[in-house]
Amino acid sequence: MNKKGIIIGLVLAIALGGGVAYRLINTPGGAEQAEHGEHAEPGHAEEKGGHAEGKEGKGHDEHGEKLVKMAVEVQKQSGVAVAPAKKTQMPGVISATGKVEANADRIAHVSPRISGKIVAVRASLGESVGAGQVLATLDSVELGEALSRYHQSKTRLALAQSNMERVKALVDKKIAARKEILQAETDYKTVQTELHTDQERLALYGVSAADLKADRRPLLPVRAPIGGVITEKHAIVGELSDPAKSLYTIADLSSVWVLVDIHEKDSAKVRRGQAATVVVSAFPETKFRGRITYLADVVDPTTRTIKARVEVANPGRKLKPEMFATVELATAADAAPILAVPEGAIVELEGKKLVFVAEGDAAFEPRKVELGRASGGMVEVLSGLKEGELLAVKGGFVLKSELLKGEIAGHDH
Repeated sequence: MNKKGIIIGLVLAIALGGGVAYRLINTPGGAEQAEHGEHAEPGHAEEKGGHAEGKEGKGHDEHGEKLVKMAVEVQKQSGVAVAPAKKTQMPGVISATGKVEANADRIAHVSPRISGKIVAVRASLGESVGAGQVLATLDSVELGEALSRYHQSKTRLALAQSNMERVKALVDKKIAARKEILQAETDYKTVQTELHTDQERLALYGVSAADLKADRRPLLPVRAPIGGVITEKHAIVGELSDPAKSLYTIADLSSVWVLVDIHEKDSAKVRRGQAATVVVSAFPETKFRGRITYLADVVDPTTRTIKARVEVANPGRKLKPEMFATVELATAADAAPILAVPEGAIVELEGKKLVFVAEGDAAFEPRKVELGRASGGMVEVLSGLKEGELLAVKGGFVLKSELLKGEIAGHDH
């Protein structure tokens, strides 16, 4: 029984071994792989490595071998301009951090001219208002007294005028002496002056001529002295208010201040009227232009810095008070010329900085460059471009769009 089992096992082993051998012999290159299996994979890896090194040795990035073709006429229509790369003296840059603040020359604290009770609130926090717009109305005892004096003066003026006309008629008939007409004219002018004073007082309170003609008792309006945005509101219906209490704060944010600290060592390079560039993290691609309008005469003994104020135009009110900002001040060039290109010649693609180098009249090579400092609209090129090479100094975004179109078309095919 045992011998029989052993014989069956040997037969099965021989059959299995024969099948494996047949498979190896009939597979192309199978025998060679079987014989040199240990050496085949390292050799293949070595071959791959050599190929990779050869490709890297060309010195091109992934966009370097692709050309963007564009006819000369199309370049002109698209605003693409070509110029040689050249060395230039770039102005120095002083960089400082600062904070955005509202322009103190364009802020108004609004309060009533006389005491009164707030009966209506017509403007809210964050609302844009125009100069002269009514923000709130008050009912004032003092206003009532001023109106009473006005009406009394108006009545006295009518009586004085009537008396003057009566005395004049008597003088004409030689019934009254001439000095009486002089006295009547004097009384009339005195009351006329008092009425004019009462009218001016009411106008100062904010009561218009139309309000005086109305039968109802006018309320005291509180108007916006300037146009801007309401940044603070303290007006509440039913509360008493007086000139010492501010009901609103209005800020005209079309222009803001950026306060920065200039290091003592850089103070000699900074002056009033100097141009400045402001950047905030909320809008990193936007450069706000401004000028230094104030430079302190005292150095902070703790930080050894000088306070400077940059006034910046704020279109669209993008700059908000309390934002942190980076300010760059351009100074006179004091170094050797360096290779630099306009900022408009640089485009970003997949995290890389590229320029488009002209290859003939109608083609451009996107080439990766390493950049240095930027100042005055120019950017230093550290590597990737040589002096004298022609590149697109304008219209880089147009060429970038054409490059992306070509890549998309390539993927489609």
